[in-house]
Amino acid sequence: MKPSLPRLQRCLPPLLILACLAVAGCSATPTPGPTGAGSSPAANGAAGTGPGGAATAAASDGTAVKSASTGQPQAAPRFRGSIATGRDAVRNKVRWSWRRGCPVGPVELRLLRADYWGFDKRVHRGELVVHRDHARRVLVVLGKLFKAGYPIERLKLVDAYRADDDRSMAANNTSGFNCRRVSGSSSWSEHAFGRAIDLNPLRNPYVTRGGRVSPPAGRPYANRARRAAGMIHANDLVVRAFAAAGWRWGGYWSGSRDYQHFSSTGR
Repeated sequence: MKPSLPRLQRCLPPLLILACLAVAGCSATPTPGPTGAGSSPAANGAAGTGPGGAATAAASDGTAVKSASTGQPQAAPRFRGSIATGRDAVRNKVRWSWRRGCPVGPVELRLLRADYWGFDKRVHRGELVVHRDHARRVLVVLGKLFKAGYPIERLKLVDAYRADDDRSMAANNTSGFNCRRVSGSSSWSEHAFGRAIDLNPLRNPYVTRGGRVSPPAGRPYANRARRAAGMIHANDLVVRAFAAAGWRWGGYWSGSRDYQHFSSTGR
């Protein structure tokens, strides 16, 4: 009769097998890659590689990004813009902002449709009405802003606010044509000719020499030393893009400063 093995020696082989299985199981677990492959959807969202996260933000810089699902490079979104011509194409869009007696008629205006980066770091489609003589140049400017990732909160026709400039500004809406007078004056605004644009007006308010701020909610942004999304500063990419089109910035005015305002005449 063979002598019996000690209890530890009898259990050793099974323990070795279990240990090997455990090691094999650990090595089979996938390791997350740089784009979050193998991690949970929640983890991807937290890391910013899901919709609206870092991948989208990187696209706003006009650079190639990696797909969150495949990890393969993909092209940044391309700018899309168009110009609608014809009286009827514009007339139906300016029911509130145009009327008989305005210095230009619908036939002299053009409707631009263009992509823009929102404050949510997503691509949106907006509309803008300008004079036909400036339509192509303005579309080029919008393309430059899109490529640079400059954010615009809203790009709606002022008619969405029944041509009420105060309501449009309070909503931080970027707008162009609006048949209205200069505030406190009987003179036509440059907007009435379709040759002016107000860009992110709440973040770039009109500030009078006496300190009045319009829109009133834009007062925190009257401090131009501040840096925030959508703000415009001297000689920045926004000012340079408009300058290349021959448009000038109201932030360079003496006395009162109109930080939201760009126009082809400088007025």
